[in-house]
Amino acid sequence: MTDDKDSSDLPSAGTSTSIAAADRTEKVSSELYDLIGIKGKASDTGPGVTECDGKDPEKFFQIFHPWSFVPESADQFGGVMERLKEELPKHGWKVVEYGRDTSKNQNLNLTADNDAKKHSVNISHRAKNNPPKLSLMVVSGCYQVPDGEKVQRF
Repeated sequence: MTDDKDSSDLPSAGTSTSIAAADRTEKVSSELYDLIGIKGKASDTGPGVTECDGKDPEKFFQIFHPWSFVPESADQFGGVMERLKEELPKHGWKVVEYGRDTSKNQNLNLTADNDAKKHSVNISHRAKNNPPKLSLMVVSGCYQVPDGEKVQRF
C-alpha cells in the first residue's frame, strides 16, 4: 500500500461499489481481530467512505474502519503488539512502522500494509487507558465506482 514515489498517492483497489468495498474492509478487520489472539470485545463501529485525494469525489472513494479492542483482562495484553508484529507478516502484511508515538502516554504503534488485500492498518496500544485497549484504523486503497454508479457515502 505504500508507494515510494509519493506516500500521498493511494494505490488503486480496483472497481467496486461503496457497499461491497465496505464489506471487504470489515472482513479485513475481522481477520485482524482473529490475529489479536486473545479474548475480548471489539467496538461495534462500522466503516465509512471518504474521498481519494486529488481524484473526482463522484467516481473515486476510500473506505476507513476505525474500531477498538478491549481484552477481558488487562494482563492478557502483555506482548500483544510484539505478537502482532510477528504474526501479521505470516498473513500477507508488511510492517512498515513500529514504535512509540510522541503522545504523553508514549503509545506503541504498528502500521502494516497488505498489498494483496489493498488495505493498511494502524494499531495503537493504549496501555494507559482505563481500560487498556487497542485502537485500530483500517483503510483501503482508492476504489473507482463501476460505470453508471455514484459513490454512496456513509
